[in-house]
Amino acid sequence: MNIILFEALSAQNELSMQDPRAQHICKILRLKEGERFQAGIINVGQGTATLTALKNDSILFDFVMEDTQSAHLYPVTLLVSQVRPICMRRILREAVSLGVQKIILCTTQTGEKSYAQATLYTSGEYHSILLDGAMQSGKCGVSEVQFASSVATAMSQLDENSQRIVLDNVRESTSLARASITASSVVLAIGGERGFTDDERTTFDRNGFSFASLGSRILRTETACSAGLAVLLGRMGLL
Repeated sequence: MNIILFEALSAQNELSMQDPRAQHICKILRLKEGERFQAGIINVGQGTATLTALKNDSILFDFVMEDTQSAHLYPVTLLVSQVRPICMRRILREAVSLGVQKIILCTTQTGEKSYAQATLYTSGEYHSILLDGAMQSGKCGVSEVQFASSVATAMSQLDENSQRIVLDNVRESTSLARASITASSVVLAIGGERGFTDDERTTFDRNGFSFASLGSRILRTETACSAGLAVLLGRMGLL
């Protein structure tokens, strides 16, 4: 954790020793009373927390807000096919770490339909994955996550003014590294291990997507997400 995040904070705060964040403060950072750590309020801002008391069952700390700009996320939407939960955990964590504003998890025609009902989502675990990614980044912005039952359904969830790009190694396309980014916000669509179908490619075509690639190699979805987002953010002048 490069920052410790909370839903809300006040001038004086108490955190149970059972909370993983308190354990991190005491066992990993090994802070003593009077010492400081970086803390923040999710999607609000970050600042400095000072440990004021160490109890057997809790810790007390003060918090002073210093920077609301740290809540800023990049104007990028990642539209990604539902994949195995173990892979999706990596995708969510890395996408938040890279500063993606919105993530749309989409059930695609070649994907396993049961993935959308995985415990990762029904238990709410994905929220903790997002939080972990944000704390890794040292920023307090946490991506919004939406769900779509199909590529066609996902189209209605997109910003009408965004530039739209789909990564595909079947349709002839240009390299994402040479793509011209002409809008202030961008949607990047990435398929599952078996890619998109011709029907889904037609849907992308009809909804203003341009096709791009990361080369001729077939990548795992989590690899394509991390690499694709990094290349895109670089083309946008944000990295």
